[in-house]
Amino acid sequence: LLTFSEVKKLIKELPKDTQALLDDVTPSHISWSGVQRVLQNLLRERVSVRDLAAIVEAIAEIAPVTQDLVQITEHVRMRLSRQITTQHQTSAGVLPIVSLSPEWEKTFAEALVGDRNERQLSLAPSRLHQFVADVRQAFERAAREGEAPVLLTSPTIRPYVRSLVERFRAATTVMSQGEVHPKARLKSCGQV
Repeated sequence: LLTFSEVKKLIKELPKDTQALLDDVTPSHISWSGVQRVLQNLLRERVSVRDLAAIVEAIAEIAPVTQDLVQITEHVRMRLSRQITTQHQTSAGVLPIVSLSPEWEKTFAEALVGDRNERQLSLAPSRLHQFVADVRQAFERAAREGEAPVLLTSPTIRPYVRSLVERFRAATTVMSQGEVHPKARLKSCGQV
């Protein structure tokens, strides 16, 4: 739904100094279609793009360092930590979490193959099935206790865990530790 022309229109509505930040990095470090993809990536995971000024600042920070849109999106998500945390807090102001165990963290980290810009997840089918079963079990247990937690992972593996989880639990939010606002109150609802 977020077309190229819509992105250009949104950017033109920003203050001139914020537009200048983006002008500094486009097209030498990131293309306009790359900016569009970052915004689409955020929207795909139900992250609001209303704070476009903060998003543009984050893109301008990271674009000279990497052109990998996954890494750029992850950096933007970390800059939006307050917004993302608030979005998933309960009415009592608590962020319920199910964390990924050190074993699964290591398994995912070791299963990443390819260059930095073209990384892919390569897990054995038996491990994938085990992961799916573990996630389902942890979230069913949390649901019985009346909780709707997020799955918390390390920043490096978050996009890969999310791409896997969205296939069988599309409504489950996957956050990295870097996206949790420092002042957030956490409630552990288990571990996968």
